Amino acid sequence: MKIDYSLYLVTDRSFLKDKSIAESVEEAIKGGVTLVQVREKDASSRDFYKVALEIKQVTDKYKIPLIIDDRIDIALAVDAAGVHLGQSDLPLKKAREILGKDKIIGISVGNLSEAKEAEIGGADYVGIGTIFFTGTKKDIKTPIGIEGLTEIVRSIKIPSVAIGGIDQGNARKVMRSGTSGVAVISAILGKKNIQKAAEEFTKNS
Repeated sequence: MKIDYSLYLVTDRSFLKDKSIAESVEEAIKGGVTLVQVREKDASSRDFYKVALEIKQVTDKYKIPLIIDDRIDIALAVDAAGVHLGQSDLPLKKAREILGKDKIIGISVGNLSEAKEAEIGGADYVGIGTIFFTGTKKDIKTPIGIEGLTEIVRSIKIPSVAIGGIDQGNARKVMRSGTSGVAVISAILGKKNIQKAAEEFTKNS
């Protein structure tokens, strides 16, 4: 499966105003989003499943791969394209055993050592961050910045996605690092015109 990582949307319903998550994702895809990750940190398993199913109907319609954050069971239940795992989630090797070789597995990394470990372990891509300070993740101490991102990107051969504080104003600078794409939450979902917000990324990256 050939994946376009260039504009990677991570969902967060807390940013939505008067639209449903499915409507919002559809608008974002129309604006140029190439990959969608469903992230539901506080939802029950049933609610997470319901939301993932709703979004998958949209991503299937536009032939956009769907990634599930953390939850391998939900990914299997909705037949998502894959999962994205953090450093404290199920080990990559075990996740691959459960999901099989045809599913995408992404790993969050914050330094070169973690990125190399993910690459050697068989990750399909890495999410590198946090690049800039952001209000979405409260537990980040020091962002790695463009310099840290560039070092990691140049040292690995698998695709990478930069995440953390990326918006329409700095996306082009981030992409110059050589990363495969940018992952965005509030800079798209937090805007009134979601489609236009996504379109601005495609112009600026």
